[in-house]
Parts: sequence; C-alpha cells; structure tokens
Amino acid sequence: MKNFKYILYSVVAVGLLYSCTPAGGNFAGTEYMPDMAHSVGYESQSFANYKRNNWDSASVISRKFLSRPLDPAEGTIPRGYAGFSFSGPEAYDSIMNILRGGNKLNAIAVPVNGKVPYHYTDTEEERIRASKAIVGNPFPITEAGLAKGKELYEIYCGICHGENGGGQGYLVRDANPAKGDLGGVYPAAPANFLLDTFYISNNGRFYHAIMYGKNVMGGYIEKLSFEERWQVIHHIRSLQATAKGLVYNASANTLNPNFGIPAVLVKKSAPAPKLLSAPAPASEVGKTKSGK
Repeated sequence: MKNFKYILYSVVAVGLLYSCTPAGGNFAGTEYMPDMAHSVGYESQSFANYKRNNWDSASVISRKFLSRPLDPAEGTIPRGYAGFSFSGPEAYDSIMNILRGGNKLNAIAVPVNGKVPYHYTDTEEERIRASKAIVGNPFPITEAGLAKGKELYEIYCGICHGENGGGQGYLVRDANPAKGDLGGVYPAAPANFLLDTFYISNNGRFYHAIMYGKNVMGGYIEKLSFEERWQVIHHIRSLQATAKGLVYNASANTLNPNFGIPAVLVKKSAPAPKLLSAPAPASEVGKTKSGK
C-alpha cells in the first residue's frame, strides 16, 4: 500500500513538473488547457496552417484556405454613400463632414467609395439604355468639383482623350521631338468629346463608359469613387463648353441646363438633400439580381 502511495505521488509530481515545462528552441512548451490560452479565431492574411488551432483537419475546407483574402459574398456592398443631388454648398459640406465622422466625438467615418448600386450591365443594349435614362449630374457644379474633375481627368483620361477632350492625347498624337513630345501609337482612336455626338449625349453615356469601359478602353469602376466619376463628367462638360464658347461653371451653365446645375442656382432653391444612386429604370424597380 505504501509503495502504491509513493508511486501515485511520483506520478503526480512528474505530471506537475511536465505541465510547467519551459519553452526553448523550437519547443513551445506545454500548457494546461491550451484552448484557453490561444484564440480559435483565424489568423487573418495567413497562408499557412496554424498548428495549435488547426482543429478542422477532417473538414473539406481547411483553415489555411479560409484565412486567405477572399472575394466578398455576392451582393456585398462596403459602407459608403450614394451621393445626393440638388444640395447647396453648405448642405454638401455638412453631409460630407458627417460621412467623415466629424460631427461628434468617436463617430465612425464612412469611407467614400464607388460601390454604389448601378442598374445597368456591361452590354451594348444596356449602354444605350443608360445613355437615355441618366440625363443629369447628381452633384451640383462647384469650383472645387471642377478642379477635382480636371485633376482626375488629366490622370486617367487625358493621356488618350487629350487635355482639351479632342481625342489627341499623348498615346495618340504624332511625335514631335523638337518640342520634347515623344508621342505614342494607339491601336484605336479614342473618343473626341468635342464632336456634336458627345455634345448632345446625356451624361449616362459618359458614366457607363467610366464604369465598364468602351472598346479598348478599360473600366474605372475600381479607380474612381461615385462622386469622382461625376466630377470627371463635369470637367468634360466644361471642356465642351469652352470649345463652343459657352459657360459651364458654378455660376452658370449655358451648355445644357439638363446636364448640370450650377451651385449658385442650387443655393437659391436649397431643397433638402436627397440620397440617391444612379436612377433605375421603372422596369427594374423591385427586382433582385435573379430578376424576381
């Protein structure tokens, strides 16, 4: 009996000592109830199995796969905003301040992104439909918006369409070494926005092209936010107005009143701001992606 007692004491002592084995080298040590010490959460952005938490060896999907960056679920829309129309400069600044979290202490800022519902697909038929349905610009013409639109246009558009919108950008025009212009060769002539066909086109024609691209031009849906797309369109309209000897700015729009409302006119009427996205055709209202 005494021997059994000593054996029992010895086993308990060894167990206690082993449970406190220190870590060293490649040995992480031994812990009592390791699930209490380590989170079972995935190691985000990790491309290797985490051996302590890899409890799903029998699963058809490994934790290694689930921890990788994946595409969002279908229909997922990041936090953002759809924009608002017919709002004066004061209302615009106020709403943007709220979206950026500046309205109260510890407010959560809403990132301004391009993930706004767009009810037209990337087909020629839908391009024509969008060109007819989307007429005006949901943002008023402001000096700040025109300046931003000019900056974005010169970054993304001017290299092909030209700084003045005439379709003679750097990648198209012939080289002129005497002036330091190396020029470029483009497989297809880009659109000349100063032609009458673009001058009379609704804003939907430009917006759809920015979303999906056209011919050899790629789409800019991931490069320009919702507001930035409309700012670029404002700038294109201002280029057209300049070519026609007309005015398109925050004070007046003699190009076409349907394409943009000057901020000074909006400020006078000052109706309540209205959150919106690109207009959906009446036939699409109430439908889901499955068409039901």
